[in-house]
Amino acid sequence: MELVKLFVGGFPLEIDELELAKLFGPYGDITTIKIVRDKKTRICKGYAFIEMNDRKGAEAAAEALDGADMHGKQLTVKINEEPAPNPSHAPKASTSQRQLVYQKVFKPGTEERKKRPRKTL
Repeated sequence: MELVKLFVGGFPLEIDELELAKLFGPYGDITTIKIVRDKKTRICKGYAFIEMNDRKGAEAAAEALDGADMHGKQLTVKINEEPAPNPSHAPKASTSQRQLVYQKVFKPGTEERKKRPRKTL
């Protein structure tokens, strides 16, 4: 099963997930609906991502609903094609995976001072 992600934009800000599910449901099984909202105000930003179970349903939804009118606004529906991971652009090893080496640096003209030995408990 290949999940296909759709970008949906341009819908009215008062739309909720249920209305989007009713709109996209006839074209195929919906896995997730994520309406993007402002973190502080929780107000919808006017776009969402919908994941559908099959490509055929996602393509049918994109073709039928792209440019459609919803409460006086024109929808934009596109299949979100994510590029395949490229091994040459793989993330570097994180700091937890590689050993960091620190070297103490002194100002020019200063001497290294001897430290007192720590007390043992």
